[in-house]
Amino acid sequence: MELRDLYERFRDPKALRALAKEIEREAAKLSKPINIMEVCGGHTHTIMKYGLLQLLPKNIRFIHGPGCPVCIMPKERIDHAYILAMQEDVILCTLGDMIKVPGSKGSLQDARSRGADVRFVYSPLDMLRIARENLDKKVIFFAIGFETTTPMTAALLQKAIEEGIENLLLHINHVTVPEVMRELIDSRDEHIDSYNNQIDAFLGPSHVSVIAGSKIYEEFPTRYGRPVVVAGFEPVDVMEGVLMLVRQFNEGRCEVEVQYKRSVTREGNTRAQEMIDRYFVKRELFKWRGLGNIPKSAWRLRDEFSAYDAEKVYALPKEEIEDHKLCICGDILRGMAKPTECQVFGTACTPTKPLGSCMVSSEGACAAYYKYGNLLKEVE
Repeated sequence: MELRDLYERFRDPKALRALAKEIEREAAKLSKPINIMEVCGGHTHTIMKYGLLQLLPKNIRFIHGPGCPVCIMPKERIDHAYILAMQEDVILCTLGDMIKVPGSKGSLQDARSRGADVRFVYSPLDMLRIARENLDKKVIFFAIGFETTTPMTAALLQKAIEEGIENLLLHINHVTVPEVMRELIDSRDEHIDSYNNQIDAFLGPSHVSVIAGSKIYEEFPTRYGRPVVVAGFEPVDVMEGVLMLVRQFNEGRCEVEVQYKRSVTREGNTRAQEMIDRYFVKRELFKWRGLGNIPKSAWRLRDEFSAYDAEKVYALPKEEIEDHKLCICGDILRGMAKPTECQVFGTACTPTKPLGSCMVSSEGACAAYYKYGNLLKEVE
């Protein structure tokens, strides 16, 4: 089957309508509304882009989670990137979305306009070529992402060691999904006053799960009573994932299921997991923008690789920095507010002049609402 045919299969309007009818039948049996948090920003954009909200009954609600690595990066970490970029004889590289994210000193785009050598790369392994071509400079990779991209950063370090490349440094900002899901449940369970602010179930991120396996979610049904369905990012995937969750509630089940069986197994990619464990160890705390410090939710380089750690080679500030007072990205990341509830949404804060991280990232909830907001009129 060609790639185009595969895409059409997972975006087929007839299949979507059939799934919507089945969800409506199942949802009619529910005793109360169900609030489903889609953890990943990729799911949020699919839901908005393909108008899935209009296809679902009113008692099935989405809560937009924090699943965008750019959105959750606190300002102090962005400032680290800015400071490093402005150092003499430094080339700083990162993934595309990070270039525009504003810190307290400005964005990496601003640093580049002031003469810094800031580049975006499509793959961490591109860093090897840049380092080889610039032996007189320190080449720093500002690494971000969830479990999906962490193995590539590990592979980059392994290659640099094997090839004896000594002018490459890493600033590690890789975060992990289960810990933030746990934090969101714990914080919400302390303040439940209506169904509107309670997570009943999760759509688990597919690409994260390809690496980490569906096993990372098994505590949520057993410990927290929240079912999880790992779903792909295509609209048919999302709708089928919703149907699987609704059926769990109707059948009195609470478990981890995998809709994205074409790529996700329980164990995940064990070779990638071994690569991560070889070069990284969990941080005691890591600050998520809008969520605060979450224990064991991010990686750092193991001590034996300190020579490659930009945080240890350079003296970087450690103080925390508050977000813009008018920005409610924190509430949006927690699923406590919709982007349209922010008083600066679409006016002072737009994709071309973002105040907050949820707008600047292409996977952010605010960016999705701004781009596809006309589809919300029927469901608000």
